[in-house]
Amino acid sequence: MTETLGPLLDVDYAFFGHSMGAMIAFELARELRRRGAGEPRHLFASGRRAPQIPNTDPVTYNLPDAQLIADLQKLNGTPPEVLEHEELMQFILPLIRADFELVQTYEYMPDEPLQCPITAYGGIDDLEVPPDKLKPWKEQTQSTFEFLMLAGDHFFLRTSQNELVNLVDKALRR
Repeated sequence: MTETLGPLLDVDYAFFGHSMGAMIAFELARELRRRGAGEPRHLFASGRRAPQIPNTDPVTYNLPDAQLIADLQKLNGTPPEVLEHEELMQFILPLIRADFELVQTYEYMPDEPLQCPITAYGGIDDLEVPPDKLKPWKEQTQSTFEFLMLAGDHFFLRTSQNELVNLVDKALRR
């Protein structure tokens, strides 16, 4: 991603990532900085514990298909009609496994905090990522930090979409 995006980042930009995307956005910002390409103007981390907080959740990426699908149902992020479509699931289950493996085997490596502001968002009803796992994002910036909880579970970005978009817009306008 750094090789592809690096040459395009000669303008102001920000990163927004939800869940695994927050981890990717954070690591991408750090890698761009290491390569001398600067940092985003703002990093928005949504629905993801701070990177330095160790993962204590059980590993699921290697579960049998039926158990992995049951876990996906509990997460409430995949529409039931997708989970019930056997042919489609055979196609996307390897992709989901790869995503889960990336997230579940991620190891944080300490580095200097970013210079850009960070805003962390969470869902009030998200049992996977409670506030005490979001607030430590503050340690990853030397700039300002904001922490906000919105209505909804882990996928609050759907149920609180308008509010979230307005908050991101307001932060970017600052």
